[in-house]
Amino acid sequence: MQVWNDYQQQHQQRFLDELMDLLRIPSVSANSAHQADTARCAESVQQALLSAGCDLAEVCPTAGHPIVYAEKIIDPALPTVLTYGHYDVQPPDPLDLWTTGPFDPQIRDGKIYARGACDDKGQMFMHVKALELMHKTNTLPCNLKFIIEGEEEVGSTNLGSFLEANKDRLKADIVLVSDTSMISMEHPSIETGLRGLAYMEVEVTGPNRDLHSGVYGGAVANPITILCQMIASLHDENNHITVKGFYDKVLELNGAEREALNKAPFDLDEYKNELGVKADWGEKGYTALERTGVRPTLELNGIWGGYIGEGAKTVLPSKAYAKISMRLVPHQSSHEIAQLFTAHFQSLAPDSVQVKVTEHHGGEPVVTPTDSIAYQAAEKAIEQTFGKKPIPTRGGGSIPIIALFEKVLGLKTVLMGFGLDNDNIHSPNEKYDVANFFKGIETIPHFHQNFAALSKA
Repeated sequence: MQVWNDYQQQHQQRFLDELMDLLRIPSVSANSAHQADTARCAESVQQALLSAGCDLAEVCPTAGHPIVYAEKIIDPALPTVLTYGHYDVQPPDPLDLWTTGPFDPQIRDGKIYARGACDDKGQMFMHVKALELMHKTNTLPCNLKFIIEGEEEVGSTNLGSFLEANKDRLKADIVLVSDTSMISMEHPSIETGLRGLAYMEVEVTGPNRDLHSGVYGGAVANPITILCQMIASLHDENNHITVKGFYDKVLELNGAEREALNKAPFDLDEYKNELGVKADWGEKGYTALERTGVRPTLELNGIWGGYIGEGAKTVLPSKAYAKISMRLVPHQSSHEIAQLFTAHFQSLAPDSVQVKVTEHHGGEPVVTPTDSIAYQAAEKAIEQTFGKKPIPTRGGGSIPIIALFEKVLGLKTVLMGFGLDNDNIHSPNEKYDVANFFKGIETIPHFHQNFAALSKA
């Protein structure tokens, strides 16, 4: 609608300025030192929703970081869309790899650089501005509710209990989420599934204290060496995960499904060049698109132990640690996989060390329907603003709460994201293209208009 385009053109600098203010808040949910920052960010989101036109916006305390709930009800007889997003962000480390400060947002070459620019403040804020656009132009076609949480990056620990306690309040017809990516602006896409997650930490203990590596080395097991050997054994020569029972419940795609998945535009040489690697890597017998969308994985996220300061210290450490994440596919269970991993990893330990395995958080894999009116509304909205029909894809990441929306609220989800795979989410120099930000604000009202119309049909 021209009135939407006119409003966005008139206010686009303010939209950007307000997003930049939000990005300056270091709302790192994993770090307790930022607890006050996450609370301040929740209050900023609350005020943004009220300014955009919500009749109600509340900061709801939890046992962890607060949840922002808001609503704009224009007619109870109309369909209701529940929008989900998160205001918390990943830790910015390593800081020395950022070109500019992670919480000092800068625009360079048409891209916003800051932690949270894409994941998920930039994408979440599109929905706030889309509401404002529809509210101010008197074109809102349905009711809107919002859940913006502060713990997505640490497993949405308290959102499940919030859903259980607020079932009536959260009644809706569909959940709309922009916390995913598309292939490119030239090849828009909609993700139709996400992988689950099991996130573990392991601790290997050898001697009861750090030892002199000259006096004891060669006679006492080094926990770092043992840990490295144990981790190396988690993949075989075909990069197949060796955890016993890991693949037992994996949903295998048939030939036609694999062929359809691999029709998505993808250039392996461009992929390698963009990442600065000479070769791809992964489970033998599968393409890169399959490895990152429909196959489970096991990745080492961090490893440490011993002395890593300046200069030399000849020490045989008492302990070594690692963080390990496993991405899961239908019909794997995060709890079952965590148990299988724990038993397998403990079985690898020689008598010279002790092993402790801790499960941090997890989430279940989801597949969203492509034959629903909500998907059709999203498909049509993207076609209206991009000029071409979106390609259905599978996402490699995880949003733990999506499965709970269906389990607790009985609601399906549409994953209509506007990020790009090269947005460096979870990495230094995270960015979000200004064009994608504005394209999202342009597209979201079309989704609401289409969904309202299709719901009446």
